[in-house]
Amino acid sequence: MKIKQFENYPYVEGGVCAAKGFQANGLNCGLNPDRNKKDLALLVSDRICNAAAVYTTNKVQGAPILVTKQHMEKTGGHIRAVIANSKNANTCNADGEEKACRMAELAAGELSIPAEEVAVASTGVIGQILPIEPIEGHIRELAEGLSYDGNGKAVNAIMTTDTVPKEMAVTFELDGAVCRLGGMAKGSGMIHPNMATTLNFITTDAAVSVEMLQKALSEVTRITYNCLSIDGDTSTNDMVLVMANGMAGNPEIKGEGENYEIFKQALYVVMMNLTRMLARDGEGATKLIECTVSGADDLDTAIIVAKSVIRSPLFKCAIFGEDANWGRILCAVGYAEADFDIHKVDVDLASAAGVVPVCRSGAGVEFSEEYAKKVLSEDEICVNIAIGQGEYAATAWGCDLTYDYVKINGDYRS
Repeated sequence: MKIKQFENYPYVEGGVCAAKGFQANGLNCGLNPDRNKKDLALLVSDRICNAAAVYTTNKVQGAPILVTKQHMEKTGGHIRAVIANSKNANTCNADGEEKACRMAELAAGELSIPAEEVAVASTGVIGQILPIEPIEGHIRELAEGLSYDGNGKAVNAIMTTDTVPKEMAVTFELDGAVCRLGGMAKGSGMIHPNMATTLNFITTDAAVSVEMLQKALSEVTRITYNCLSIDGDTSTNDMVLVMANGMAGNPEIKGEGENYEIFKQALYVVMMNLTRMLARDGEGATKLIECTVSGADDLDTAIIVAKSVIRSPLFKCAIFGEDANWGRILCAVGYAEADFDIHKVDVDLASAAGVVPVCRSGAGVEFSEEYAKKVLSEDEICVNIAIGQGEYAATAWGCDLTYDYVKINGDYRS
């Protein structure tokens, strides 16, 4: 899929290794019986990092989330490394925290750093005991294989039902210092985020204080990852972690101002593109759906309406069938828990093939079904909704609902 480019933030290769001083690796340790698939990743900075994170708000939280929160609290938001596994979520297990702590200890031992400087993440099946022996048996090989171009191995190691790796990086300037910011993400199903989504790791060599890093992450998460829905299920292991090691040499960003806005925009460019990648690779998906709501009186209203449309199963099915059943869109707009005048709502369907106006002032307008079918035959579909004369707009991302979604989730544990 196309990466959305932004002026002054050119795309660069390297993912989480694009920024100075970050190494990564990934391998198969045996958690996944398919030896061709990697299942254990390690990401390390040459220097201690200021770090920030957001986590799932699900009441059921994976042990790695709990341990990472404890480590972040102990260090005041200073992390040096992340160890992550796929295939097993290490959630709802009596020995879960013990295993997550052990993973941090194993990585710390190989890196000669305190265990509290290691974040832990897991993804995969919920409720199955995580065997620690495969990780113990391969941790040295994992650490010895770290490299400044190991991003590809790491991103492959966190994939579950993903069909493609997801990584993105950009470069930008702060007071003449050339900085880089890059990330990797995984996720294909069980995605309907509240505060975070899936597993996402973002690195930068820009110097940013812990407080401003957390502020930027929370603000950008609200309009990117939190505006993503694949199937309406909020996962138990969702985490977004940002690490900043300051090796670009810019004066540390300690407050709001021009440099903070430049950095936050870089974070947005990467997180927004990763969000689009996650949506496009939804389980069984054939189309990316991008819903933009404009004319709202406040940002919350725009977000609520956009997400209401994106998560509608009936609408998602219609997009799969390339059926311009715009009534399903207006239905989803109508049950959104927000205040606006439904009689002022306009709806257009758009893609690379053209634009089809389907609704004006809350009522249908005539359009060519043949032309609409052509517009909806593309693999990226835009739904543009105007709900009034307000100044606020928001975009949400999702995918169509296909036969394969049911098949994938019916066979998930086998």
